[in-house]
Amino acid sequence: MQYSNSLSFAQSLDANDLLKKFRSQFHFPKVNGKEVIYLTGNSLGLLPKSARQYVEQEFIDWENYGVEAHFDAKNPWFYYHHFHREALAKIVGAKKDEVVAMGSLTANLHLLLVSFYQPTKERYKIMMEANAFPSDQYAVETQVRFHGYNPDDAIIEIKPREGEYTLRTEDILKAIDENKDQLATIMFGGVNYLSGQLFDIKAITEAGHRACAFVGFDLAHAAGNVPVKLHDCNVDFACWCTYKYLNSGAGGVGGIFIHEKHANNFSVPRFAGWWGNEESTRFEMKKGFVPQTGAAGWQVSNAPVFNMAIHRASLELFEEAGIENLRKKSELLTGFLEFIIEEYNAKNSLQALKIITPKNVKERGCQLSFIATAEGKEIFNQLSSSGIVCDWREPNPANGGAGVIRMAPVPLYNSFEDVFRTAEALGNL
Repeated sequence: MQYSNSLSFAQSLDANDLLKKFRSQFHFPKVNGKEVIYLTGNSLGLLPKSARQYVEQEFIDWENYGVEAHFDAKNPWFYYHHFHREALAKIVGAKKDEVVAMGSLTANLHLLLVSFYQPTKERYKIMMEANAFPSDQYAVETQVRFHGYNPDDAIIEIKPREGEYTLRTEDILKAIDENKDQLATIMFGGVNYLSGQLFDIKAITEAGHRACAFVGFDLAHAAGNVPVKLHDCNVDFACWCTYKYLNSGAGGVGGIFIHEKHANNFSVPRFAGWWGNEESTRFEMKKGFVPQTGAAGWQVSNAPVFNMAIHRASLELFEEAGIENLRKKSELLTGFLEFIIEEYNAKNSLQALKIITPKNVKERGCQLSFIATAEGKEIFNQLSSSGIVCDWREPNPANGGAGVIRMAPVPLYNSFEDVFRTAEALGNL
């Protein structure tokens, strides 16, 4: 598309946006009575207006039925995780029995690594991207230590080439091949939280399986952002949070995927809890864990119903919008932001915002990350004071010592005018 840095152009795109109605179904924060330009759905999604209604129904049923709401509620709590499966399966490209809403992101990752990190004397190494989200790093480090290995030896971190900020798929595949005799598990992010790079899930999974390793992904920044095909790509396991692109509230319920070849294999090691037990015998209270079929058999504790009610409200919007339709808009919306930033850079070489997210739309979602050549924190603060809510990440060695500004124009509720207004704010800095 040929973009133009003008309000009329942005408004014309909004007028023809088939998804524009969804914007009105979210609450936007306000500053001095004016709605902000919210470009940080990659950290915390906005509140769906329908969420209160969904949660209120559970309050009503708690009030009216007490414990009997587990079976007599409008949406019986005993079966609550079933209400999410179809929508989640479409978002992550799975069969509905391969997904379940449960727990929280890092706790789920630990539960999955119990099953899919089974080191031996010969195969004990786990591979991940360098500069992964810290919680993933902590989880992998402590899993390795738990099994008696030294993280400096057992964890292989794949770094970008000198002077680059993202990983080349060829380098990932080469590293897998070079370590094929020692790899137990490969665990990457679907989308890297800092750079916004979307990894080639299919290629990494195929290479990992050639190396006889389990392959999994943390989809915290991918689920609800980009279409993924976990089942067709033969991914072994995945987990995600729901408070970012899936708009399900701070600390919201997480989710997992386990490929059916493992999910229906009851010999796969796992940590058990009664909510993962076969539903027909759960209340018999017998000793001896008999897991449900599918990913649901990895559940440990009761479903957090009130939190999951918010999740249902958001998933209903995704069902109506369709992940493929959201992706089409996302490519246009993010492309417009890229155009805007490049125009700003052409006029402000001394305060340029260097884009470190891949230019290839197939290698990114809706997030663009920028390194400011000078005064990055000041630019971020000035954007914030102008009502542009984005994200700042402090300088660290992985960025060459520079801070990173992250912006995410989310297709479900952001508009092309939002992006233009961001350009206006940058022009006034």
